[in-house]
Amino acid sequence: MKNMCIDKLYLVEPREFPAPRAVWRAAGAKDVLSDAKVVNSLDEAIEDCGLVIGASARERRIPWPVLSPRECGEKIWMEAANQSIALLFGSEDRGLCNEHLQKCHYHVCIPANPDYSSLNLAAAVQVLTYEIKMASLAQTDDKFHSNHTWDMPYATSKNIELFFKHLEETMTGIEFHDPDNPKQLMTRMRRLFTRVRMDEMEVSMLRGLLSAVQRK
Repeated sequence: MKNMCIDKLYLVEPREFPAPRAVWRAAGAKDVLSDAKVVNSLDEAIEDCGLVIGASARERRIPWPVLSPRECGEKIWMEAANQSIALLFGSEDRGLCNEHLQKCHYHVCIPANPDYSSLNLAAAVQVLTYEIKMASLAQTDDKFHSNHTWDMPYATSKNIELFFKHLEETMTGIEFHDPDNPKQLMTRMRRLFTRVRMDEMEVSMLRGLLSAVQRK
């Protein structure tokens, strides 16, 4: 991370922290480690983020919008000035689970040998942070200067999660959704609304609509 000028590290329920071996391996980057923020859940880590991208080497049963590493670096660099952004990595042995990946707007997959595609965590972090650094070095290119601006900030992950809870409650209340036989309904609803990248006003309007449905 420090090689590529990134220093905001969040650790979700680390098995061991602080860890002497982590300090030893950090060498000249001990400041990144000492400033790391430890949280109890992924929701806590990303609650203020308007863009969440999860790293995954595996295809999923229900595919999500996918970015290449180059696209990921460019998108993060272009949007970082206006909002908090999270780039998620799973544990070394299991990666990110489906529940966590469904909280992401995009997935990013590093092209590799299809017969041996899983990278070590440190290698995956290095590849993706390198692409962010390359995007920052290319900031004088025309593609990084767009006159288009959105009129409202993107909804934070916290407010998106509140919306999904409200949506599920409403669909259950009108018997459109059966929690005992959910199938893939909420997963597909999540994919639909995260793909849209709702802003704060849109989330507020939709929650107002859901409240009206509940009153009826």
